[in-house]
Amino acid sequence: MADNPKKKGPRDDKRISTQPHEIAYWKKKLNVSGQQLAGAKKATGSTSVKVIKDYLKNK
Repeated sequence: MADNPKKKGPRDDKRISTQPHEIAYWKKKLNVSGQQLAGAKKATGSTSVKVIKDYLKNK
């Protein structure tokens, strides 16, 4: 089943997808810019919300 862009939250609340509406959701939820979020994903090599939250918290 495809993601529904009209849905406000993420399809999987444990992973950060590359879908624009999910990126926008996580930027707002984590209070970071798109660049910070992309940097955290690249630095950790993960799309796990927990891993990325921990990385951003300790940065």
